[in-house]
Amino acid sequence: MRAVVQRVSSASVTVDNEIVGKIDRGYLVLLGITADDTHDDVNYLANKIIGLRVFEDAEGKMNLALGDVDGSVLAVSQFTLYGDCRKGRRPSFVEAARPEQARPLYESFVAELRAQGIKTETGKFQEHMDVALVNDGPVTLLLESPKRS
Repeated sequence: MRAVVQRVSSASVTVDNEIVGKIDRGYLVLLGITADDTHDDVNYLANKIIGLRVFEDAEGKMNLALGDVDGSVLAVSQFTLYGDCRKGRRPSFVEAARPEQARPLYESFVAELRAQGIKTETGKFQEHMDVALVNDGPVTLLLESPKRS
């Protein structure tokens, strides 16, 4: 499982000219899921994201986590995070999970964030979305769940 986490001062998702998810301070999380991912990956990434200390404290150091700043998450499914562009000019998406496998894991990820008290908004799974954000910093991190052998 792979997540691009962007610290934002605001972010929103629009589908068919309607805002379906919107947050102020927090993270925009673009989440990619592979066929090998499990609920262990969901728990790992949700906990990692909640615990990240990338908000500034009173001394200006990145020392505060999402809960410390009453931050929110806007979670957006993003199968293209597993686009392999190493060969040719057209990405291959063979590593990305099929929608019927990815949707329950995406929904579990959102549910885990909410269960831990994080206000979480979403995009719409398998829809064309317009994502708008104001990246704060900019701070952008790439997170991946551990590889299992």
